[in-house]
Amino acid sequence: MVAGLVVVPTVAHADESKGLIGVAMPTQDLQRWNQDGENMKKELEAKGYEVDLQYAGNEVSTQVSQVENMIANGDELLVVASIEGDSLGTVLAQAKENNIPVISYDRLIMNTDAISYYATFDNYLVGKTQGQFLVDALDLDNTDGPYNIEFVTGDPGDNNVNFFFGGAMDVLQPYIDEGKLVVPSGQMTKDEVATANWSTETAQSRFENILSSYYADGTNLDAVLASNDSTALGVENALAANYTGEYPIITGQDCDIANMPNIIDGKQAMSVFKDTRTLASKVVEMVDAIMQGGEAPVNDTETYDNGTGVIPSFLCEPVVCTADNYKELLVDSGYYTEDQLK
Repeated sequence: MVAGLVVVPTVAHADESKGLIGVAMPTQDLQRWNQDGENMKKELEAKGYEVDLQYAGNEVSTQVSQVENMIANGDELLVVASIEGDSLGTVLAQAKENNIPVISYDRLIMNTDAISYYATFDNYLVGKTQGQFLVDALDLDNTDGPYNIEFVTGDPGDNNVNFFFGGAMDVLQPYIDEGKLVVPSGQMTKDEVATANWSTETAQSRFENILSSYYADGTNLDAVLASNDSTALGVENALAANYTGEYPIITGQDCDIANMPNIIDGKQAMSVFKDTRTLASKVVEMVDAIMQGGEAPVNDTETYDNGTGVIPSFLCEPVVCTADNYKELLVDSGYYTEDQLK
């Protein structure tokens, strides 16, 4: 064990009795969580585990109750994608008392020493990838601009926002400082550009206000850094109703079905594809290792400190999806069918 890392409980379990795994997902309102939960359930069941899969409807109190019930019902390991990173400390203390390992899934659960492992995509790299895409698309290294840009990120209680938005801003801030990128709304801090629950409707409402306040005079909007597809869709809906200028370059993440027509048509320039099958498979591998009394595979023991220590993590790598490669990434790989994207 690397010095400074959290202590990881292990579970010795006989092969003939694989055990009950609790999987707590935040909501069924976003497509990706349905895919994450179902992919994981399918793979765990294929390995002989029973799976207690619960969705919390984006209600923190519901998720707390669900995790409490999982502990009371004898679940032997928990995989938890939290709604709010700081909301589960008390209930997960019960898991630790009962020697139940906890894998924090996709969103790092903060300020509790009950977390054994973290499994996610490289979320800082997601943000950097989005930022670099805009740098390249606007040719910022070879042109003076200025180009107008606006920012839309996700739920302020989601720790991943710090990595998505932080990674993007680490790339883009130098160009803002040089004056090549200008933010007419002046809204640049994480709190100013956050979107509660990653809601499409909330993002659309905020962006309609931005368009009416700063772009109604014919000012051109050149780019929008949207941290994921549900917020990007809100931006695109607002543009369709309230904007007549040259269409901006818009980023996204997750390759949601609702966004794919816009990506195929070029209205959304890109989405960061995170193949949830890859993440689910890795989590199943981690679960199996722990349940057999071993340690889970990790590839990062430095980055993710949840306030109580560095959490051993496995980071999957994201890739860029555009109109040029979506068939190869999404259709040829079997992630979607062609009919789903029409």
